[in-house]
Amino acid sequence: MKSHRIDRRDFIKASFSLGMLSSLGLLTYCQTSANDEKEYVFGCYTRPWSDFEYKVAFDEIARAGYKAVGLMTTKSENRLIISVDHSIEHARTVGEEAKKRGLAIVSAWGGRFNAEKSVEAGVAGLKKLVDNCEACGCTSLLIGGTKDQEIFDQYYTAVAESCDYAQEKGVELALKPHGGLNTTGAQCRQIIEKVNHPNFRLWYDPGNIYYYTDGELKPVNDAPVVAGLVTGMCVKDYKHPKQVAVTPSTGQVNFQSVLEILQRGGFTGGPMVVETLEPGELDELHTRATQTLAWLKELTGQKA
Repeated sequence: MKSHRIDRRDFIKASFSLGMLSSLGLLTYCQTSANDEKEYVFGCYTRPWSDFEYKVAFDEIARAGYKAVGLMTTKSENRLIISVDHSIEHARTVGEEAKKRGLAIVSAWGGRFNAEKSVEAGVAGLKKLVDNCEACGCTSLLIGGTKDQEIFDQYYTAVAESCDYAQEKGVELALKPHGGLNTTGAQCRQIIEKVNHPNFRLWYDPGNIYYYTDGELKPVNDAPVVAGLVTGMCVKDYKHPKQVAVTPSTGQVNFQSVLEILQRGGFTGGPMVVETLEPGELDELHTRATQTLAWLKELTGQKA
């Protein structure tokens, strides 16, 4: 059996080499599309309504006109809609509630999956999350990465050893820029290439590029590095200093330029899911969510 163990020294060496290529302008776009879809699917995560139960978020997302939802934070014991602590029965109920409202579940954030304990625990945790995604009809599971160099190898070995299982279940594993050792597109690329499995891809998050580099790295300068890897986007904006609770199009992210770069790299269709809005009451959130959907359609030139 082929070993999936990740050598951190090789990763760091390769990451440095990629950074040098990028800074010299020698990194070229991969022209092969990273996804088969030719249209964008507009959705919204539950995060802006995290002070309410997830059914309220579903109601509001559908009321704003979205056809897709991403599972994230909510008012619950562990603040998540699905996690390693949730049962299959609960996940099925979540899927039924989304379906009642005409919402497709295109992404889920399930939190930690115990990879810090061991490779075996990480694989078991990831498989539990994948099973919950399958049960609720979610097609992509977000992976947040680790900030701890001591568990880097076992964390991504657990991911690598779970890719086949997730693929069989119809669930994509998707890394996102999330600080630590996966702060930038270059770092994310090296992780994905080291895992080396077609079912482990990238959901780009331009707001996080700004946030985790303290506003120093612009997404337009970072985005070229991830060409050919992106299958979805967390639509998130940023305002300095360290603010991402921002309605997209009102902050510092140049979404038009970022999207054009990602399109040249192959992201010509797939989920674009709004992660954050400026906080407010339900009516205010409704207005912002509705306006953001209209903006997404204008940004992409896509009517539906």
